[in-house]
Parts: sequence; structure tokens; C-alpha cells
Amino acid sequence: MTRLLLFNKPFDVLSQFTDRGTSSPRATLSDHVAVPGVYPAGRLDRDSEGLLLLTNDGRLQARIADPRHRLAKTYLVQVEGNPDPAALERLRAGVLLNDGPTRPAEVEAIAPPALWPRDPPVRFRKSVPDHWLRLTLREGRNRQVRRMTAAVGLPTLRLVRWSIGPWSVEGLTPGAWREGDPRL
Repeated sequence: MTRLLLFNKPFDVLSQFTDRGTSSPRATLSDHVAVPGVYPAGRLDRDSEGLLLLTNDGRLQARIADPRHRLAKTYLVQVEGNPDPAALERLRAGVLLNDGPTRPAEVEAIAPPALWPRDPPVRFRKSVPDHWLRLTLREGRNRQVRRMTAAVGLPTLRLVRWSIGPWSVEGLTPGAWREGDPRL
């Protein structure tokens, strides 16, 4: 039976079940998900939060993770600075990064979303404003959202993946998971 888990990955948790990195252990998926035989469908950086899908089906895992399928991934992004119309238009058109141009993105400025508190909290600077964006991509390069916002002069302070295709993290607290419908 195909299983699909929707997991709200907390900040500072690796999107793998074991830590092969350093001599001091870091938090991993095994600290939160005790379901045998499931593996992440894609990755989410240690300093990012939100939806990570896990499945026991290799075909589903490939369909979710492979950028050729162009499954929409939506992020809530807190940025430093003021996202003027020109910066938003550059994101919509696609940004030139060091590994080539990105595909066009859907982006809009939004009111601060009602999210769980982050631990540790985001650092704030009184002299620099911050704003929130909703950004949807149909590709998935390494640290792409952070690199795109930085390229238009809006460094990312907090990054939460809200949804992948039809699946959303809505209603899940950090570290919690629920079963999802594996049908695309």
C-alpha cells in the first residue's frame, strides 16, 4: 500500500533520517517520524521550515521530486527590505542566477501570515523593514528561493514551504505529520 506522509519540518532539522555530517549530532527526521520504509520526496534545507513529503513509493517520490514534472511548490517568504513592483516583476520574469536563469515564478506581497513561532526567532533590525511574499516555483534548485530573493535585493529571513502540488502543511504544527492522499 502506498503511503504519503505530510510532515511539517521544523527549523534546524535535516531532511534525512540520519546525520552523517558532524561529530555533534543534529536533529533529523528520525526525531519526529517513526514510520518504517518512508523516505523524503525532495529536500528542504535545514534552515527552512514547512512541508516535506515522505513516501514508500519510489515512483511517487520521483514524480514529486523531479523538476521535469513541474509540480508547483509554494513558499511563504519573509524578506528583509521593501519588495517594490520592480523587484516582484523580476521574480515573475525569472532571475539570472550563477547556475543560469530561473523559470518564471508566481509572486505576490502578502500580509504577515499566521504561522507558528520559529525557534530560534528571526532576528529583527529596527532600521530595516521586513515583508512577506507568497512565491510559487515549478522547479527546485539548491537554495533557489533564497538565491532569487537575494538577487533582487531582498534577503530571505524566514522560509516556509506551504504546499507542494495539492498537499499543504496547513493545520500541522512543527514536528507533526499526517497521512495524505497519494494520488496526484
